[in-house]
Amino acid sequence: MNNDAFRDEVMTGKECQVVLMSIRPGEEIGSEVHDDHDQILVFVEGNGQAVLDGQVREVGTNDLVFVHAGVEHNFINTGTRPLKLYTVYAPPEHPAGTRHESKDEAEGG
Repeated sequence: MNNDAFRDEVMTGKECQVVLMSIRPGEEIGSEVHDDHDQILVFVEGNGQAVLDGQVREVGTNDLVFVHAGVEHNFINTGTRPLKLYTVYAPPEHPAGTRHESKDEAEGG
């Protein structure tokens, strides 16, 4: 997948949004809960862990994870190369055009 940014919104419609993500080795998305959003994540490259409501599952290329609204979740890169994925939010989570080169930038740093 040709994306090296932590977060890159590529399409926002009325009811859903597609965002590309690249998580650096040793980094994570960060624990979060979307009260009003379902989220689907498809892993394209790399290896990591999905943590949903405290339950850990290994993820890698071609894995899909569905996160129901209200579920605490985190995704951690446990590999040696970027963990690349695309995610679909329904409804949209980020403003159209959102791009963060790094997790630090996404967190306002």
